[in-house]
Order: sequence, then C-alpha cells, then structure tokens
Amino acid sequence: MSCQVEGIAFITGGGSGIGKNTALAFAKKSINGLALLDLNLPLLESTRDEIQKQYPNVQIEIMEVNVADELSVDKALRKTVEKFGCIDIGINCAGISGTPTPTHDMSLEEWQKVINVNQTGVWLCERALIRQMLGQKSRGLRHGRGVIVNVSSMFGVGGPPGPFSIPHYTAAKHAVVGLTKMDAKAYSRQGIRINAICPGFVDTPIISTQIQSGSMDSQFEMTPIGRPAQVEEISDAILFLASPMSSYMCGAALVVDGGYTV
Repeated sequence: MSCQVEGIAFITGGGSGIGKNTALAFAKKSINGLALLDLNLPLLESTRDEIQKQYPNVQIEIMEVNVADELSVDKALRKTVEKFGCIDIGINCAGISGTPTPTHDMSLEEWQKVINVNQTGVWLCERALIRQMLGQKSRGLRHGRGVIVNVSSMFGVGGPPGPFSIPHYTAAKHAVVGLTKMDAKAYSRQGIRINAICPGFVDTPIISTQIQSGSMDSQFEMTPIGRPAQVEEISDAILFLASPMSSYMCGAALVVDGGYTV
C-alpha cells in the first residue's frame, strides 16, 4: 500500500508553511478536493493558484477563517460539506508562536492570545470535524469515517531550553497532545482516527529570519541531525498519518524533530 490519500481534506493554516506544503503533498498524492483555511486571504489565493497550476484536477475551496472563533469555524465546516459532500481528512495546522516572555513578565492578554489559537482553535476545529465525521459512512477498515491530525510541537512533549521563554506556546502544544490522546480513545471505535504530529524547528517564515541570522545555530548544535527541518519533511509525515499507511496508529504523538528531544 502506498502513501496515497483520497477524498476531501480540510486544512487550517493552509496559506503558508506546514499547512500549505501539506496541501501540496496531498495534491501530489491524488487528493480529490481541498478546503484551505487561513486568516490571510491573499496567501490562500496564492496557495490555491500554485496548487491548481500543478494539479488542475484538484478541486479547491479557500476560506478566510479565524480558528479561535466558534462561528467562523462552524461556518467553514458547513461550507466545505456543502461544496464537497463530506470531509475525509482534517489537518489542524493553524497556530501562532507568540512573543517569547517568561511567565513572571507575561500579561494575561498575551497568554490568552496564544491559548485561543493554539489550544482552543484546535479543539474548535476538531469538534467540528468529529461532529461531521460521526454522520459519515465508514469507508472500510483502513479508512473509517475520517482521519484527524493535530499539529502540536516537540515542545508539546517536553519543555524548551532556558533561552526560549514560551510558556503560553508550550502549555498550548502540550494541551493539543492531551486532547489528541483523549479524543483518539473516545472516537476510535466509531471509525475516527486521531493522531498528533510534533515537529521540531522547521524552516518556515516564522523562524526563517532567525535561521538566516545564525541566532539559532546553538539549537541546531543540540539537534543530532544538525539542521532545521525542511517544511516538506513535516508535510510528508502528516501525509503518512493521514493515509491508510498509518491505519493502526491511534492517539500517537509522532515526534519529527531531528532527534532534539532524544
């Protein structure tokens, strides 16, 4: 069995970075339709145009969505189902890094901003996806009613080193792993398979400036592979979790960090 994906995929954070490259990976592997969500509509339009140029047979719907807003998420879910009829794969990728600040100096406003997107936003999207998938027919033993992949972080399974004071980000990403484990147990017997991926440092727009300046070299020295991940290396791992190749994985937190947390 190859790492092919079929049906309709719903991807948050689809305008750039891991979300965009996951959409490209799915299109390359024969996905039928993509619902791409992001707060940045111009980025979504660029992603759509790039994918359609390379893979003209893939149907694409783009939506400007705030994942931290319940009504916005539910509206996007309904619009996706109205267009495509179902959702087979959900990738909850949208997230923000927040401002690095130690707990004793952090404001409630800064804390809540990151929690709202990285924790509550994932839950809102997962809830909407589960509600939809519960009403869908199973596509068989290795497909079920649907697959969900939540994007956490290597800091969702361990704390960052001292220079990275990101308690809000770390707490939220730990919560994503906990949510994944809880709901994987709750819904696996109903044909919904849920896993998380925990990337390490990835060469995306969020940290590309720091990578180029050399300010992160000490972190790569702590990484056995000795470099940041290329974004395709993360989207390929998500592709695996979303495909029937991982059909016996349930509630896993797949760490893809170049060995940083070993």
